[in-house]
Order: sequence, then C-alpha cells, then structure tokens
Amino acid sequence: MASNWAAFAAAEPDLAKTVEQRFGAFRHHVLATLRKDGSPRTTGLEVRFLNGELWLGMMQGSLKALDLRRDPRFALQANPGPDTGTGDGDVRIGGRAIEVTDPEVKGAYVKEVEPPQQFHLFRTELTEVVRTYVEDDTYLVAEVWKPGEPVRTLKRT
Repeated sequence: MASNWAAFAAAEPDLAKTVEQRFGAFRHHVLATLRKDGSPRTTGLEVRFLNGELWLGMMQGSLKALDLRRDPRFALQANPGPDTGTGDGDVRIGGRAIEVTDPEVKGAYVKEVEPPQQFHLFRTELTEVVRTYVEDDTYLVAEVWKPGEPVRTLKRT
C-alpha cells in the first residue's frame, strides 16, 4: 500500500509539518535509488511539496532518473544540516517514484519551479516516513508512519 503526500498530511498533520520544515531548511537532499545491478546509488536532489504531492525533479537523462524508470523504489533523506542531534531531528521518506509525462501536469510544475528546459518529473507514492530525534539528551526517538497505520513511536536509551 502506498499514499501520496496529501493523504499522509491529512492522516498525520503534525509529523507532515515537521517533515516539510526539515526539507525546507536546506535546498539539497540525498536520494537513494537502485542501479541496474541492484547496488545503491546516492545523489543530491532538490524536492518540492506542491499541490498535495511530493515531487522529484531531475535533469534529463540523469542516472538517478534512469534508475527510477527501471525500478521506482527510492529513499529520500533530508539534509541533516550542521547539527543533527538537536532541533527537529532527522527525517527520511521511502516510496515509489512515478514518472509524469503529461504536458499539463509538467506545465503546472514549471509555473511553480524553474527546472531545466528538459527534465524528468516524478510524483511519489509514500511507503514510509520516519523522523528520528534525541529527547531530553537521553532517548533516541523514532516516529514511524506507514500508509493505513497510525504513527508508531519507538524510544531507546
């Protein structure tokens, strides 16, 4: 089961807001895809939250785009910034990236963002959202959301 950003945000608005803030704090993030041989590839990426979707845009013919065309599974890590142990913590999103080729949808995206003239655009279907942070300088806390389930909170010392 997968979910788009709007469905996740409706189900878990507080966590969604925190995740958007973490991604909004920096321009570049880390995308993990699978190469043809199945090994992981990590690359930098800009993301956008627009019209209830989490969008992944990338240069035409980029290796990460070709990876996603072949195998749509991805993991997306928000840029941790200079100090990952405090503040809103660390966030990551797992899911599937679905390429968008509809000219109207791409045109609407272009009105909001200034991508290269030719680019790949993927909308995402989420399979997991995770926030990890330190609480009271004592506990490592992980909030884990999966479609159709409430957020699970795990704590350990």
